Amino acid sequence: MKNMKTALVTGASGGLGLEFARLLAADGYRMLLVARNEKALQAATAEMQSLYGAEASYYATDLSKPDNVETLLQKLKTGNISIDCLVNNAGFGDAGYFLDKPFELHHEMMMLNMHALTRLTYALAQEMKAKGHGYILNLASTAAFQPAPAFAVYAATKSYVLSFSEALRYELRKTGVSVTVSCPGPTETAFHDRAATRNSKIMQMGMMKPEVVAEQAFRAMKARKRRVVHGWLNKILVLSGGITPQGLLIKTTHDLMKP
Repeated sequence: MKNMKTALVTGASGGLGLEFARLLAADGYRMLLVARNEKALQAATAEMQSLYGAEASYYATDLSKPDNVETLLQKLKTGNISIDCLVNNAGFGDAGYFLDKPFELHHEMMMLNMHALTRLTYALAQEMKAKGHGYILNLASTAAFQPAPAFAVYAATKSYVLSFSEALRYELRKTGVSVTVSCPGPTETAFHDRAATRNSKIMQMGMMKPEVVAEQAFRAMKARKRRVVHGWLNKILVLSGGITPQGLLIKTTHDLMKP
């Protein structure tokens, strides 16, 4: 059992996080599931154990608070838990105009989407590098590829995740540690309930199933790929964004995202 691989998945209580946990458990990983919703984590942990025979545990905490991130890292240290695969899935968005929202909401979003991801990556990639192997999967978004009025802070946080992940991948290229960034478009999860985006035009173009996105991201991670954009429509949107005049791109994004 000492040689069993261990995976840590954030935002693992549902949606993409739960799908990643299922895939990793089926792949033979010992699971540590992290999210805010303790009841949902208990159910997810029981599923890992009963359906996949995985050794699994959970830790309920709010990673948007930096002190909680440090507590999690300390628990790993004191428990002598070595992480072989880190899935930074936790994050949230909130549709609407920047000045119409309380700054505390923007701050919480930045702390979760960027700070928690970066801090966990910094600590656990150090250990992976020392061991000479490891996987890191960071969740960005197709929103990372352009400014998004009416989704400004969320898109900016995901641009950070994309840029950070690809730069770090290059820095770690000779260490045995791979970094893959997943860029989903609209996906059928509870994300859109909290983000209040279900009525936006971009959602009406169709949403992917979370199990499909997770499977694609999982395969890309195991193949040590740099980036995966999910779905042919999202690939077209990302490619077309690279050749569209910036002013028109921003206006179009606003029209798709506006409340």
